Amino acid sequence: MTIKPWHSYSSKVTFILALALLLAMSSLQAYAQSAVAPTLFITGSNRGIGFELVKQYAEQGWRVIATARNPESADELNAIAKANPNVVVEQLDVTDFDRVDELANKYKDRPIDVLINNAGILGKYTMDEGAIEYSAFGNFDAEEWMNVYRVNVMAPMKIAEAFVEHVAASEQKKIITMSSEVGSIANNEFGRFYPYRASKAAVNAIMKSMSIDLAEREIIAVPLHPGWVRTDMGGQDASIGVVESVTKLRGVIANLTSAQSGHFLTYDGGEMPW
Repeated sequence: MTIKPWHSYSSKVTFILALALLLAMSSLQAYAQSAVAPTLFITGSNRGIGFELVKQYAEQGWRVIATARNPESADELNAIAKANPNVVVEQLDVTDFDRVDELANKYKDRPIDVLINNAGILGKYTMDEGAIEYSAFGNFDAEEWMNVYRVNVMAPMKIAEAFVEHVAASEQKKIITMSSEVGSIANNEFGRFYPYRASKAAVNAIMKSMSIDLAEREIIAVPLHPGWVRTDMGGQDASIGVVESVTKLRGVIANLTSAQSGHFLTYDGGEMPW
């Protein structure tokens, strides 16, 4: 039996060791990237702007907690979660405040970089050839007002309070509420939309106060106008598509600074008058 000298094995050993080291470093890098991936928590994610936000953030490698009132019927959302292990779908009716607390406790150890209060309702309305006819003067409905306020005003406040520790523990520390230009008193030129207008003006005021009260914790709180978007809520006569709106919204959110906290911003980076 002939024993080969060590140097005849050295190149093979070196190659194997180098390959093992490369694989180990690759695994560690993948683990590190997964460990530090930012997290989005979003309500109303089964359609429209909310769904597109989930889709785009997931494509960018974010971990996403996507909530929907009836997730069992949210086929497209569930398909994203099935294909992407970083996306989880949770049932949440935003007016069920006990359920909000349950979810906050479930994810108590998860920092949330961006919290988006997206769920919202117009209230009662009719569609006339694609255009929305809604809430003319003389049609006051106290029950409907309370329903709109509970979803559009009380829920964002409750969710922000329930998840504030999660946001404070994150790197980005951002709380966003989807508002609307109809919440701008200065821009009201055609009336109507009474409960919806009032609810958006109210949630704007909430976000402004939140920006002050949470400043010491370095949390940025902003109401965002997504534009008039072609969705079930916006109607088909709206001026921009949902992909364009969400792409620009993500850009605004990504570049938010503490100096902008409490400002009423638009999807294209502008500022909306109160």
